[in-house]
Amino acid sequence: MASRPPRPAMNVPNQLTVSRLVLTLIFIVAVLWQFPMNDTLALVLFSIAGFTDYLDGKIARSRNLITNFGILMDPLVDKIMTCSAFIALVDLGRVQAWMVIIIVARELAITGLRLLAASKNLVLAAERYGKHKTISQIVAIHAVLILDASREWGQWTELGIRSWLPRFAEISLWVTVALTFTSGALYLWRNRRFYLDDM
Repeated sequence: MASRPPRPAMNVPNQLTVSRLVLTLIFIVAVLWQFPMNDTLALVLFSIAGFTDYLDGKIARSRNLITNFGILMDPLVDKIMTCSAFIALVDLGRVQAWMVIIIVARELAITGLRLLAASKNLVLAAERYGKHKTISQIVAIHAVLILDASREWGQWTELGIRSWLPRFAEISLWVTVALTFTSGALYLWRNRRFYLDDM
């Protein structure tokens, strides 16, 4: 009886995508479960997860390792990472709930639109505004996480980052909401043919 050929191993970009999902789960525990230096650990975990997002895309493009798994899971894990972080920060009272409702609703709407396009054998590429939105979300989350973690770093932070970071975090959140709403509205309008043709 002939042996089956071995399954191809998961490539490096996809491994990084899976690791980002695992890091996100551990990050949520670190954010919500109070223990010594938990906020600092949460900041480190989210930073590493964010870096894997940059790294897996760069490796996939440079080595031509783009797969169906990566096309599906990379943006999905990104949304899980950012939305989970925002929801956790709402639970801690760091971010207003209405802001996160807009962010999560936008991500669900765009994901639904892409699935609708995929059902018609079409792929909707990300747009420039969407990329700016993602960057603004990661910056805003980092700002809030650093603000929380800095309370664990001693009194020197009062004269350093804590003198300006609260205001920066607030502005970052407002910019994120504005870019998220605007990019989502533009994306839905430009691709309205996918959901208006059958009305």
